[in-house]
Amino acid sequence: MNVAIHLFGRDLRVTDHLGLQCAAGIGEVLPVLVIDRRRAARLARSPRRAAFFCAAVAALERAIRARGGRLVVRRGELGATVRALARAAGASAVVWAAAYDGEGLRADLQLRHELEEYGLRAVVVHDAPAVSPEEIERREGGGYRVFTAYLQAWSAARVEPTGGTVRFAPTELQSEPLPEPPEFDARIPTTDVRQIEGVEERFARYLNGDALGYLDAMRTPALDATTHLGPHLSFGTISARAVVRAIRDRLADPFLLAEERLSLRALLRSLAMRDFLLQLSWYNPESAVRPLQEQMADFPFARDHPALDAWREGSTGYPLVDAGIRQLRETGWMHPLVRRVAASFLCFDLGVDWRIGLDEWDCRLIEDEPALATGNWQWIAGVGADVVQFPRIFNPERQRRRYDPSGTYVRRWIPNLADVAPRRASDDRQLALPILSTTGYPPPVVDHEREARAFLARYHAHRMRSSSQSLISGTRTS
Repeated sequence: MNVAIHLFGRDLRVTDHLGLQCAAGIGEVLPVLVIDRRRAARLARSPRRAAFFCAAVAALERAIRARGGRLVVRRGELGATVRALARAAGASAVVWAAAYDGEGLRADLQLRHELEEYGLRAVVVHDAPAVSPEEIERREGGGYRVFTAYLQAWSAARVEPTGGTVRFAPTELQSEPLPEPPEFDARIPTTDVRQIEGVEERFARYLNGDALGYLDAMRTPALDATTHLGPHLSFGTISARAVVRAIRDRLADPFLLAEERLSLRALLRSLAMRDFLLQLSWYNPESAVRPLQEQMADFPFARDHPALDAWREGSTGYPLVDAGIRQLRETGWMHPLVRRVAASFLCFDLGVDWRIGLDEWDCRLIEDEPALATGNWQWIAGVGADVVQFPRIFNPERQRRRYDPSGTYVRRWIPNLADVAPRRASDDRQLALPILSTTGYPPPVVDHEREARAFLARYHAHRMRSSSQSLISGTRTS
């Protein structure tokens, strides 16, 4: 019988799995995980990411064994290792899930060329998004740049489950040991495998509980009631298709209250935005290093600032920014609203290049999807796929007063403020230098209003110059 290798990447599960189903359509499936230098280096950037990955691989191996197969783990150069395994197993094809970031796309292309030159069939599938980029291409071809148009097409797309039985190939091939965090220099407690294995059940409970208040959860960091699916979706320990189907099924409940229905629709919109950013990078792989907005490619963002280390450490003197950064440093995750505020502070209050923030958070986050990170940072910085004429600058104090009025979130992550009474924490003028100077909490490193106005002036002047130059250039070539 034919044998097909399925090469696991960021798709570490066995259910609702396009890659496995595609391989099963070719023959018996040999499940393979190769840890090459590129993957090892990426995992070594974030200790918590490495720990999550190791737990996900352990859960995957248990799931494959329960279905009569065995995961073959190897370390080495990707192309050569896969070719050797294919030769030893008598495999005729190799299947894997597509990457969406520029570096990953180039690696996919190189592997495909190597395997095909060797005489193997190489099949790359869209497993990460709920709706693949090519399924809802624009009529004129290519991807969407405007989210509202994309959302309309995405909402109309069917999201079907994968079907069929996967027969794992019996093999005598030796497997190297499963990865462990110390291999990637990760000296933190290992992630519990049960966190991986129970994700589908936890999400099912979430849909009957906190998901019904998702709108409040997204704008109230103290609630800590968002999905926390980011790491799971990025490593593929749960299928985005399964998540979308479950939300749509929940929306079919006729007894939902209007507010609950709005929350579930907002949750679906978040999944659509994830797919939007994936397809944006798929069609624009250079966006990892270059803004999507051409006129902003040479905008003079700073590469450094006297307060950059204060931002990295959560010591800017702006409590909401600092609480978010400290949550990220301690847990590998930050509330979505606070992410926007903290990123805005770096780009506009400090005027620092969005790529500095992208790189810094890449070393802290558990989740591992560079295409999403790039799209989100470009959106915040006002250089990405956005139809507004000016960047969205978040006032950190106004955001704190609006979304953490009692100071619960801030006091949770900033020990200096733990004893500041909620009554005081709700008042901007009281949760300021006169009060905080007695707590050891630092004063603000910059004046937000002044820096925001100065940045907007530079931004506007740059766009005006770029537009003028484009007109002149167009006149000359007409």
